[in-house]
Amino acid sequence: MVFLLFSLVINGQTANSYTFLLTGASFAEPNNKWFELGCKSLGVNAINKAVGGESIADTANKMAAGTLYSSDEFEKMDALVIMHVHEKDVFNEDRLKENYEDYTLPFDNTDYASCFDYVIKRYISECYHAKDNPRSRFYGTKSGKPAVIVFCTHWNDSRKIYNTSIRRLSEKWGIPVVEFDKYIGFSSNHKHPVTGDSFSLIFTDDNQVVHDRMQGWHPRHGENSYIQRRMAAIFADTMRKIFLF
Repeated sequence: MVFLLFSLVINGQTANSYTFLLTGASFAEPNNKWFELGCKSLGVNAINKAVGGESIADTANKMAAGTLYSSDEFEKMDALVIMHVHEKDVFNEDRLKENYEDYTLPFDNTDYASCFDYVIKRYISECYHAKDNPRSRFYGTKSGKPAVIVFCTHWNDSRKIYNTSIRRLSEKWGIPVVEFDKYIGFSSNHKHPVTGDSFSLIFTDDNQVVHDRMQGWHPRHGENSYIQRRMAAIFADTMRKIFLF
């Protein structure tokens, strides 16, 4: 019996040369490691643009200024992963614009839903117009560059406003969600049977009050952190369902 080894080629790109770009804040910045570990397990390239203390407004403003990613990074990246998970309603449609170019810039943090809307519409538009760029590998195609956006929930289920509204936004656009809150292994709805406190507190060194209950804030960083490794596995599993590995 003869076994034939081959590499799948999609748009001139081998399946093991995908590149994922992450934008986000403190739960996503490089010291965490879930994104890097997840990409490593998939054998793909990781570009982490997350910055602690930023918000989806910063991502929108960077896109408007052309500084979120370079033209070379845009050409290489196969997915834009977003982990801005502040406890805000990101679905509210009251102030959305039909055309992303009609938004007043720069954005501030008063309307997270509009910022998400801008990022989604602008990225989809940029990807589509790659068909008209002679320097793009998607030049001359009908659909342009595939516009793959991936949302993330908060790392647990304590941020219920955000987690609920990001799923509504997902349904609106057909954008997949990395459901950390669903698969992290515990729920904020129940107390730890030994400590009597939120499960999340045993995985963090800081805390915050969310909806009148003390919760763990930032999971411990590093490649050996249980939560970071579990998040990496959840992330990788989601991306395998989107791409052919």
